[in-house]
Amino acid sequence: MSSLFYFFRESLTGFTRHLSTALGSIITIFLSLLIIGIFLVGGRMVENIISSVESEVSITAYVSDDASQQDIDTVMNYLSSQESVASVGFTTKEQALENFQSTSSDIVDALDGSNPLPASIDVELSDPQMVQQVAEDLIANEDYQKICDTEGNPSEDVRYGEKSVERLFSLTNYVRYIGLALIVLLIFIAMVFINNTIRLAILARRKEIAIMRLVGASNGFIRGPFLMEGALHAVIGSLLAVGCLELLRSFVLPQVQGALAFLPFDLSLNAFIFVYVILVIAGLLIGLIGSALAMRRYLKV
Repeated sequence: MSSLFYFFRESLTGFTRHLSTALGSIITIFLSLLIIGIFLVGGRMVENIISSVESEVSITAYVSDDASQQDIDTVMNYLSSQESVASVGFTTKEQALENFQSTSSDIVDALDGSNPLPASIDVELSDPQMVQQVAEDLIANEDYQKICDTEGNPSEDVRYGEKSVERLFSLTNYVRYIGLALIVLLIFIAMVFINNTIRLAILARRKEIAIMRLVGASNGFIRGPFLMEGALHAVIGSLLAVGCLELLRSFVLPQVQGALAFLPFDLSLNAFIFVYVILVIAGLLIGLIGSALAMRRYLKV
């Protein structure tokens, strides 16, 4: 306990002796963690939007007019047994015509009572990323091949917007990868500044360190104050970042949600608390790792 108190006291001494450098380190950590926090919150919002868009991905499998109800039920039971399938529904020819009429009544009136639209099996997915696999399995299913609307070519009757879905998933994956890369870059920048700050502190106290070596101080005892100083910078920076994010959550986010009410931006308080905890832990780790790297390179003990 006395050693921890000594480390803390020495870290405060180093903080006040090199105030401008320490403030530069804190501000850098604060800005880096603030941007990381904004990316985490923004990324969670984008994830909500992406999930909302992906949830609209579905499969429509058209069925022949002369297909028996028993055969249709067999295919629907097969689809319901798939892990990636959330629900399976059936749209009759009459329902398909009614749905089409709600958007194109003029065209329906021109049909003069005829109904060229086929019935369909409608598949909602629990994992939209598996849409292509589910569609391919359905096309290969012998029971569906017997009832598909285009005899001998079931691939023509299974629709899920192949090209659009492929582009959608490519875009959402790029968004996720870019966000992760930016977070890693910001963490690296923060660690570089911590490293430089601790290096300057070591150079300023090199005589004191030499004396401590001569009197037999252990390596851990010498390293302790520098680790504590790096952690102190990081914790202060992370708390400032948390404070700014809380202000954004309280005052800015409601305005954004009001202006873009049609987008699923809503995040619970628990989601923000989770981000805050991550930032404090990340700040502490950045401070400790940055300090340790500085000592390993510049403090030969």
